[in-house]
Amino acid sequence: MEPQKDTRSLILSTGRRLTAKRGYTGVGLSDLLKEAGVPKGSFYHYFPSKEAYGCAVLDDFIREYNARLGSSLRQPETDARTRFLAYFEDWHRNQVSPNPEDRCLVVRLSAEVADLSPTMSKILQQGVISIVEHLAGTLEEGVADGTIGPLGDPSAMAETIYHMWLGASLVASLSHDDASLKSAMRATQELVPRL
Repeated sequence: MEPQKDTRSLILSTGRRLTAKRGYTGVGLSDLLKEAGVPKGSFYHYFPSKEAYGCAVLDDFIREYNARLGSSLRQPETDARTRFLAYFEDWHRNQVSPNPEDRCLVVRLSAEVADLSPTMSKILQQGVISIVEHLAGTLEEGVADGTIGPLGDPSAMAETIYHMWLGASLVASLSHDDASLKSAMRATQELVPRL
């Protein structure tokens, strides 16, 4: 890897880890660069502003997340309903993990950046749209392969379920309890019935 790309990647990976723990506004540039071991003056060589850096962190996260999501939802040896539910079982496990880096940055940052940066909000919104499309595709496969009962509109169902999980995750963060995630899983199982 070229030194410039390597340093940029180091800043992004360090920033993502710190952002997962402290949120976007909780990460100062001096703390970020100190943690990454990068000289203070070099930040603006890689990013024109802190917002551009935040956008890059989110772009990297969404790209990586979509790659993982695509591979987990496209396992030919497992039926579509099982894959769909496994996605949310992983979500539950990650949201209650003691390691903040395991948790979803969409959940962590959505409310924080909504009014802070239209560009960062747009990146998160596009990420959500992409995730919902993956989930809708899995629901369609399940209806086609006979592991999921008929659904009126798989895209609308995927969106509803995803939004329910975002809300459940926020409640779980507030309450420091996973009861809302358990409730979301029960509702998901009912909304995606076996044939």
